Amino acid sequence: MIVNEEFLGKLRNYFSLNLYEVKIWTALLSRGTATAGELSDIANVPRSRSYDVLESLEKKGFVIMKFGKPIKYYAVPPEEVISRVKKNLRKETEKQIKKIENAASGEILKELNMLHSQGVELVEPPERSGSLKGRHNLYNHFEFLMKGAERTVTIVSTAQELIRISESIKEVLESVAKRGVKIRIATSLGKSVQKAVNNLKGIAEIREMKGIMARFIVIDGRELTFMLHNDEDVHPSFDVGIWVNTEFFASALENLFELAWREMKPLKVKAEK
Repeated sequence: MIVNEEFLGKLRNYFSLNLYEVKIWTALLSRGTATAGELSDIANVPRSRSYDVLESLEKKGFVIMKFGKPIKYYAVPPEEVISRVKKNLRKETEKQIKKIENAASGEILKELNMLHSQGVELVEPPERSGSLKGRHNLYNHFEFLMKGAERTVTIVSTAQELIRISESIKEVLESVAKRGVKIRIATSLGKSVQKAVNNLKGIAEIREMKGIMARFIVIDGRELTFMLHNDEDVHPSFDVGIWVNTEFFASALENLFELAWREMKPLKVKAEK
């Protein structure tokens, strides 16, 4: 049996299986039922490993062992396999969440916070800086900084980034706004930007930015995170941001933003058709 290597790679990724497991599984699917020896020959997997692999697949719910001589294995229908994998993932996720929740409510969190607070006291504010790679990490960092905002959150973004922000971190922005923090966003016009404006209604004031292409966030005129690339030109995995804790630079940038903000045209919420 010849199975495309790219297809095997997808199966490994989707179902978290190793190479021998996907080879044995696809071989069994092509036969419906077979012995370990037969599957070893079809899948080109060493016989010494085929029994271990089949045992692993059985535990994961991919195959059923049929008693008899010789022992044969039956392929569980793919739809049922997907259902079982989803169910097992939910159980495992719930288990891991409970572990984290237990850690967050116990002595472990207290000790971790103590270590962190003691460590931070040793670091001068200007030294609190770093680079973040990957858009997922960047947005997680945005959330972290915004949660600590006390006065202002200033955002300059592209239209596409505003759409992502309105979808991915809206809840955080909403909770920050409820605390009385002033949120201002300057963005360029683009496709679907009106949807983002409507989505952030009552949370942030949004104005149209012309002639400027930039991506940065300033928190309380103190902490600054700026992105090095236009998000339209870089894959999300390779997006890069620089975070600096420097009141001198951040407040200067916010003051320049203030001057530009006065000339910007407000983007109004429109009734959806």
